[in-house]
Amino acid sequence: MRLFSATIATETNTFSPMPTSLAAFQESVFLRPGEHPDDAPRMCTAPLFVARNRAARDGFTLIEGSCFAASPAGTVNRADYEFMRDEVLAQLNAALPLDAVLFGLHGAMVAHGYDDVEGDLLERARAIVGQKCVIGVEHDLHCHMTLKRIRNCDIMICYKEFPHTDVADRAEDLLDLVLRTLRGEIRPVMSLYDCRQIGSYPTTLPLMRGFVDRMTALEGKDGILSVSAVHCFPYADVEELSGRILVVADRDKAKADALATRLGEEFVSMRGKTMPEFLSVADGVDAAIAFEGAPVVIADPADNAGGGAPSDNTTIVRALIERDASGAAVGPIWDPIAVRLCFDAGIGARFALRFGGKIGPASSQPLDALVEVTALARECWQSFGPTQVPLGDCAAVRVGAVDVVLIAKRTQALGLELFENLGIDPRARKIVAVKSTNHFMAAYGPIAARVIYVESDGPLARNYRNLPYTKIRRPIWPLDAETSPGLIY
Repeated sequence: MRLFSATIATETNTFSPMPTSLAAFQESVFLRPGEHPDDAPRMCTAPLFVARNRAARDGFTLIEGSCFAASPAGTVNRADYEFMRDEVLAQLNAALPLDAVLFGLHGAMVAHGYDDVEGDLLERARAIVGQKCVIGVEHDLHCHMTLKRIRNCDIMICYKEFPHTDVADRAEDLLDLVLRTLRGEIRPVMSLYDCRQIGSYPTTLPLMRGFVDRMTALEGKDGILSVSAVHCFPYADVEELSGRILVVADRDKAKADALATRLGEEFVSMRGKTMPEFLSVADGVDAAIAFEGAPVVIADPADNAGGGAPSDNTTIVRALIERDASGAAVGPIWDPIAVRLCFDAGIGARFALRFGGKIGPASSQPLDALVEVTALARECWQSFGPTQVPLGDCAAVRVGAVDVVLIAKRTQALGLELFENLGIDPRARKIVAVKSTNHFMAAYGPIAARVIYVESDGPLARNYRNLPYTKIRRPIWPLDAETSPGLIY
């Protein structure tokens, strides 16, 4: 058996002021055939990573394609997307004949002229490999599950966990189902239920935790091969933005339809009940200081680079400095210029530094302060499950009683290494403020005495009614009170 695998991935915030070009991919994941590291998957490359490790054992030949992935930001440059797409498709064509294709795709990538990048790629791939070749796809659960994608692949699987701690596990599931299909053991059919809703569904909170556990328990029984809850990515103005339920079954479409409908109706019943409580920045800082235990983790989802925000908003760090919050650490603040200045100054230097507040109005004002450079580190990483995420050069500065982590490569707070690279132990801090929506919970949840979510003035509004959608299909909750959920495939 001959299998091909490749990745093109980013999460596109169409409201973001930061365009995404080839340089963003080159800064994050830009790997040609055979260049993928052996230690761990990178962003959305788990299908290739898993297939490489299992090829000899499972008796197939893997042909590796290119892997391109970038941190979330604004709409992708059209020519740059077409360059990456055409490279992968040329590799696919050169690899023929093929029995199967494994794509690691985020699922919420938008390029100028292509609102459904993944649908475009899959449609072109199908035209190359033909109908008999099995196409399997892994998506982030924050995706746009379009009909074009479902019609041009045989098996689609999404991550189940938010934070995404199961990326490699879902890639294993995908490869299992693809191999079983090739061996004639199963014949997958898919059903898709459109819940007509926009929402956030952290699986670390009880309601969504229970839903995912019940959903997962159905797999491997009575012909049900896979179940995915598609959360959607709210910060994209595309027609098919919506929460959806996807069921993959063996041969029996009616059974898949029935289960997708049942789970879809349950998902609809959870509207408005799955998000945590949000405090104002001032109230959140007051609550963290007053809390007797430690560490208290303050999360700032509105400036989450993982949703396409700059991660340079200064509102929280300014509030902590003004309150002289002893034992507080904040990160990350994306500011490559400030990082360079800190390296130029050196460890122990005290100098006037302007940092943060650079990209636009939602970044707040730059912070001007007399800082002490307490630590510097080159080419740092942080972990996210088995994945390594680059931070670039990093600097820690102290402003009054507050320590701030500045990074050169824009990303959200994921692993404890974000602070530990610079000698800051988050376990020993009174307050740890992180820019992240929920992915931080994988590493910071277990050490936190309390987690406080705040609503800052960053660009990722938690009230989706405030987003200037123009393309989204209406009606949809919460923009509209009355909607019409139902099976669409």
